[in-house]
Amino acid sequence: MDPPRVVSLAPSATATLDALDAADLLVGVTHHCAPGPDAGGTHGVEPVAVGGWVTPDLDRVAELDPDLICTSDGLQAEIAAACRERGWRVTHAEPATLDAVIERFKALAVAVDREDAGATLVADARRRLQAVTATVEGAAAPHPVVYCEEWSDPPMAAGNWVPDAVRAAGGRYPFVEAGERSREVNPRAVEAADPDHVVLHVCGHGERVDPTVVHDRGWEIDAPVHVLDDSLLNQPSPALIDGIERLAALLYPDAFC
Repeated sequence: MDPPRVVSLAPSATATLDALDAADLLVGVTHHCAPGPDAGGTHGVEPVAVGGWVTPDLDRVAELDPDLICTSDGLQAEIAAACRERGWRVTHAEPATLDAVIERFKALAVAVDREDAGATLVADARRRLQAVTATVEGAAAPHPVVYCEEWSDPPMAAGNWVPDAVRAAGGRYPFVEAGERSREVNPRAVEAADPDHVVLHVCGHGERVDPTVVHDRGWEIDAPVHVLDDSLLNQPSPALIDGIERLAALLYPDAFC
């Protein structure tokens, strides 16, 4: 059987395929994806950009003769359905917790016939998380309250897997329950929680966020403001494990020096 021709319409799927050493199967990606240097190698092509994350050109996708389409998140549910209507095989996921994100690595590996790589990636992710847990549990400081902001206009507390990520990093997160969607916050509720750290990971902004935006609101909080590349916390890919390690180092700098 010939290797599948894969089109990834989700940056998280593209990043996961790269971590699985399966980016060589890619023939198409979105403008928002960042395929690795080996992308398309199996098919001798450079992956073609087929549009945006929520605005892919499916006629352009059809020209690539795909064997598999990768989509992610509820915002791509209709896109996944449209791809299936065209007769394409689709692997779609809407992970809402940290465990679901990690399990998605395995499912995507199976879809591209890289099961061994998937098992290795999952095991490595869990090993790294266990190492973070062991380190923060040994830290003397009490677990700090962390406010994570996914969007700033209006301010929105991050949901989905971010509450799990904060707890995995040794923090407390009283703003949104794990698995729930991100939501607009009441400034008084943030003040009442008295966060020890504020983390900005504004969707689509990378690290291009001015941390003074928080203090300029006049919120009565006294906490350092950290800016993380949004892919480290917003993307349900192996980058999330990197993000948890970065977050833990911010919360417990002495333990991770």
